[in-house]
Amino acid sequence: MDSPLTLAPVFSIGPVPITEPVLVTWAIIALLGGLSALATRRLALVPSRSQTVLEIVVGAIDGQIRDTMQVDPAPYRALIGTIFLYVLVANWSSLVPGVEPPTAHLETDSALALIVLCATIGFGVASRGLRGYLKTFAEPTWVMIPLNLIEQITRTFSLVVRLFGNIMSGVFVIGIVLSLAGLLVPIPLMALDLLTGAVQAYIFAVLATVFIGATLREAQPAPRPATPKGPDAPENQRSTP
Repeated sequence: MDSPLTLAPVFSIGPVPITEPVLVTWAIIALLGGLSALATRRLALVPSRSQTVLEIVVGAIDGQIRDTMQVDPAPYRALIGTIFLYVLVANWSSLVPGVEPPTAHLETDSALALIVLCATIGFGVASRGLRGYLKTFAEPTWVMIPLNLIEQITRTFSLVVRLFGNIMSGVFVIGIVLSLAGLLVPIPLMALDLLTGAVQAYIFAVLATVFIGATLREAQPAPRPATPKGPDAPENQRSTP
């Protein structure tokens, strides 16, 4: 297996080199797109098996978004759901003989982290406006501007390192055991790799939800305390007959 930091192009489209992670990503996109088209072409009130599975997945994603962000999940379902499903399938693609998962390369993980960063900024600007979003970097005081900027960078970097480190280590371990012990011995490790891939996909999607949700919570004004009415209200707030 080659170093994850050096990628030899498989072929080129004009001046653009196409590497193996790009090809695997295209295959994953085609797979997810095809399955989505098949699952949604005949939606009905009485769901089929494929529609039932789809509704369970969508319901789980919506529930996670609602629990984490405390908002209507509809505007964020496509982004969070796509990130989760892509990372999950990309992680599991390591089980296909001869295929290296795209998430075992820094380029793919960096692109995913940048998508989350851009989404965080985009939703922040949409909820607060450009000026209001920029003001958040000066909260609680302008002295915090450098630290808040560094926080944005380190959060993005942590997404890259966490996903890359866990997936790359799994690929290395399974490759080493395969070369030393043969085909059947690494099966328990491959099962563990499936679990690790699912957990990392879940963590990446949840962190993306947390980062976006933090921006939205900053944009929401604090709820005003309810004013008591009736006989328990203060004297100056009771309605006069």
